[in-house]
Amino acid sequence: MEYFSTRGGEKVSASLAIQEGLAPDGGLYVPARFPAYSIEEICDKSYVEMAAGIFSLYLREFSPEQIAEAAVNAYLPNFPKAVAPCVGLGDTGVLELWHGPTAAFKDMALQVLPRLMKLAGSRCGNDRELVVLTATSGDTGKAALEGFKDVPGVKIIVFYPKDGVSATQELQMRTTGGSNTYVIGVEGNFDDCQTGVKALFADAGLNRQLAENGKQFTSANSINWGRLLPQIVYYYYGYSQMCRAGRVELGAPIDIAVPTGNFGNILAAWYAKKMGLPVHRLLCASNENDVLTEVLTTGVYNSRRPLLKTTSPSMDILVSSNFERFLFDLSGNNAEMTAQWFRDLRESGRFTVEPPILAAMQEAVYGGKADSAQAAATIKKVYDEYGYLLDPHTAVGYTVVEEYWRSHGREYPVLLASTANPYKFSQAVLEALGLHVENVRETDMPQLLEDHTGVPIPESLRQIASLPVRHNRFCAKDKMRDTVTDILRLA
Repeated sequence: MEYFSTRGGEKVSASLAIQEGLAPDGGLYVPARFPAYSIEEICDKSYVEMAAGIFSLYLREFSPEQIAEAAVNAYLPNFPKAVAPCVGLGDTGVLELWHGPTAAFKDMALQVLPRLMKLAGSRCGNDRELVVLTATSGDTGKAALEGFKDVPGVKIIVFYPKDGVSATQELQMRTTGGSNTYVIGVEGNFDDCQTGVKALFADAGLNRQLAENGKQFTSANSINWGRLLPQIVYYYYGYSQMCRAGRVELGAPIDIAVPTGNFGNILAAWYAKKMGLPVHRLLCASNENDVLTEVLTTGVYNSRRPLLKTTSPSMDILVSSNFERFLFDLSGNNAEMTAQWFRDLRESGRFTVEPPILAAMQEAVYGGKADSAQAAATIKKVYDEYGYLLDPHTAVGYTVVEEYWRSHGREYPVLLASTANPYKFSQAVLEALGLHVENVRETDMPQLLEDHTGVPIPESLRQIASLPVRHNRFCAKDKMRDTVTDILRLA
């Protein structure tokens, strides 16, 4: 199995694609083909078995034993109660992807990525120190920090938007231990962080300095194929659980709804469909920052607009990196066309896809949106009806599902990706339930929510208020390069 960039270039091995993260031409690595993964026996497989089976289709240069070991060590000790349970709420199966160490769906990939990187490094004969450079809108940062913490031969540097994540998300990152972890709050938004990180990857002079000092950049964002690949697994697993629960007959199609900002999580569902998962349609749920809804509706991608602060901050994104992979696929792997679209986006802040591409997008994906008020109403409605707590991101997704049903009917069962534990956004959930929090300290809000609902706080979140803050670095958005060279002590 070989990989090539969405913007052209030579084919590379899986190991090199995982080691580099971002292609040298600025494009994203994609597999040369999408192998089939049969659904015939999935109901008999555990999550670990399913992960090993899907990984082996794309990582053929690793032995079955190496892949199985990576899956076992990633999931069994780090998801002690359940890996990804599916909870039935009416006609919707809520796939809980937040039972890992940081209570967010990013754990599903970032517990296995360091292991894949280690295998890739051995395969490539690479003895350079890896510098994992990551931009986060809230959840990727902590999940990556936990995955790479104290891994030999690795440093991890995380940039997050200061004042652009929830209090819990920020505290999770800033209390991270480890001798190789660095967390920097950027005076800007997530797009500033992401643009800055991509500029560092593309900085030829900086990369020469790294090489001269025995170092190499790589990424833990979903631009890295090794981060995206593990996300395919849980859609198969969610489907198998719906079959076991009698919500769908094996082989019958479902719709999959995903709240997303960077398009990676829903892209994994698209790739699962290409591999044979019976998916009728994908429902792409956006918040007020609805660039994805607009492009899926009109064909125009316009990032030149204010980035609004919402109660679902992990989706507060205007430049969705993984949308490039999706368009590349729909264009018939047209690297020249893809490069031009994203050159236009970089230079003018917008591009327009051709009518045939728009038609293909709309056939595959429905774009819907819900604002913070609608998400809050959904949180209360679902809690009142089912006694179940949604976080604001999942509530955006649930709202879009109901909107879709109103306009298209309830033809297929829906699998909804639940991306974070509600306690990561305690204030928003409390306010949605009608509780007054004006005089409550943010660190006390999780306990108030637990007292009110009886839903237990995850232990990993219960502890963070008592942990020491270890990271106190902040920088302007135009000083990210200087911050990295200082951390790495580059001349």
